Amino acid sequence: MTEIIDGNAVASQIRDDLTAAIETLADAGARPGLATVLMGDDPASQTYVNMKQRDCEEVGIESHHVDVDGDASPAELYDAIADLNDDPDVHGYIVQAPVPDHVDYREVIRRVDPIKDVDGFHPENVGRLVAGDARFRPCTPHGIQKLLESAGVDPEGKDVTIVGRSDIVGKPLVNLLIQKAEDGNATVTVCHSRTDDLGAKTRSADIVVAAVGVPELIDGSMIGEGAVVIDVGVNRVDVSERRSEDSQTASDQSDTEKGYELVGDVEFESAKEQASAITPVPGGVGPMTRAMLLYNTVKAASLQEDVAVDLP
Repeated sequence: MTEIIDGNAVASQIRDDLTAAIETLADAGARPGLATVLMGDDPASQTYVNMKQRDCEEVGIESHHVDVDGDASPAELYDAIADLNDDPDVHGYIVQAPVPDHVDYREVIRRVDPIKDVDGFHPENVGRLVAGDARFRPCTPHGIQKLLESAGVDPEGKDVTIVGRSDIVGKPLVNLLIQKAEDGNATVTVCHSRTDDLGAKTRSADIVVAAVGVPELIDGSMIGEGAVVIDVGVNRVDVSERRSEDSQTASDQSDTEKGYELVGDVEFESAKEQASAITPVPGGVGPMTRAMLLYNTVKAASLQEDVAVDLP
């Protein structure tokens, strides 16, 4: 029987476990503060920001938000970043991607104070991660580690194939899984758009992490029997291209009204037949990314306020 790894449940437990650390900080007169910066009016980005604000409210983290006009100069965004760097009530913040084309996102990241970089993208924090002394583990890779732990999957000695080499998921996850640590010691293969015979690489893996952003690229024929599958992809696809009205279930009808449904980088039904455990989309990795952002914010507050806390 294939285990469906419930990211919502694991994320909820992490949020609950953060309560004690937040209370410890409160007893010391400190309330963790997380800020979001949004340049422009991208609807998806606005949705993500709203969700992060709600997450903060649920666990007792002070939420701040800064809007920057999408047509503003890069200097205006940099000024907002400088203000957040100087604000003692903001322990961590993120600049929601994507930013407008006239802004260099790498320069944006370089201007974030590394100790407030709760995404873990600043070059200093990336270097510390690679060196095995991470200040903040990037949210999605850390969330994947927590999902594996929740499923009782120890990566030590396992063959892991990661499909995708992004700075946000693929690259940091490689570095986390090869560390000489309790949640590391894996042998990792990284695949990408130039990889020959992708299926051969994924079929030989004990753990497959799909993070390439191509809808249902990986199907059951590319999964070895008993493998663990972590699907990071979240892709909108036109439901009219996927099924006829005659085959729709009641739950599918709501997707039809929206005109799209969300699918991962893995074709879930066929992969489930092969896997011993698999994450769904939605409800798998996504909630974990948000939970680990809260985790990093609490850790940032602990470091800046010099208050020791127990983190889950």
